[in-house]
Amino acid sequence: MKLARTTIFLLCICATSLVAQDRGTYSFLRNDISARAAGMNGSFVSMTDDPNILFYNPGALTTLKQSRGSAGFLKHLLDVNGGYLSYARQVEGIGTVGGGIVYLDYGSFTQTDESMNILGNFSARDLAFVVGAGRSLDEVTSVGLNVKFLYSSISEFTSAALAIDAGVLYQIPAENITIGASILTAGSQLKSYNGIKESLPLDVKIGITKRPEHLPVLLNLNLHRLTERRDKFLDHFSAFSFGAEFLMSESVRLRAGYNNQQRKDLKLGTGAGLAGISLGGGILVGEYILDYSFNSYGKIGSLHRISLGMGL
Repeated sequence: MKLARTTIFLLCICATSLVAQDRGTYSFLRNDISARAAGMNGSFVSMTDDPNILFYNPGALTTLKQSRGSAGFLKHLLDVNGGYLSYARQVEGIGTVGGGIVYLDYGSFTQTDESMNILGNFSARDLAFVVGAGRSLDEVTSVGLNVKFLYSSISEFTSAALAIDAGVLYQIPAENITIGASILTAGSQLKSYNGIKESLPLDVKIGITKRPEHLPVLLNLNLHRLTERRDKFLDHFSAFSFGAEFLMSESVRLRAGYNNQQRKDLKLGTGAGLAGISLGGGILVGEYILDYSFNSYGKIGSLHRISLGMGL
């Protein structure tokens, strides 16, 4: 119950006490993690029975039906690549615990002096280490809490931070509905690049998942970045995404999604192309599931992810 009380307390106060924080550094944490989540363009905070829910809403960890692990690779723009590992299982007396690692490698860059003389090469990368736990309060409500250590490096310069996530999940079985909410990356830098601390990319998410009766599809609607400064009150709700997972058969899934804020951010000139659109799919074979996703960044390019999940 200590975890439950702590999580509910954080959910109640963080959204108001941390409103002043902007996007800050460690922006790689805004990337979707798994191919399944990316296929629905991040509409994932109210999803269930997936180890990667750890990164979106630790309160939903309790919905795991068995111990599961997952690993994935991200082909970002240019030479930027990333990936993750995650694992979650039930632990008697605690609830469901999980852990994960997320990384993003920006590749190699040429280092020059002020006269453009080449001095050599340098690299840059970001890392996040996450451990968390979820616990049921009753048959329909569960809460969870993560602690994560963040590390970033550019050449010989490094930065580190400590943050927490808190989440809650509420299920309405009679209506095939789940509602989730989470506060992600509330914390502070331990070490900055230049001695001046920057704010972390705080994110507050609210989402709902519905499986319509007699239809083999999961429908998701999420609101993101609810604490960011906006000119008008209604603009707070412009950062939304929705996604769908179509259950084509016992072993085949197709996915699609749309992210409104992403489309706005990636708009160049008068057009955005396919920016904010995502597609994906998954194949289930025994205890294994292979997922793929495509996310359009419009004229800038596209991202590709592949994930492998398994029962352990």
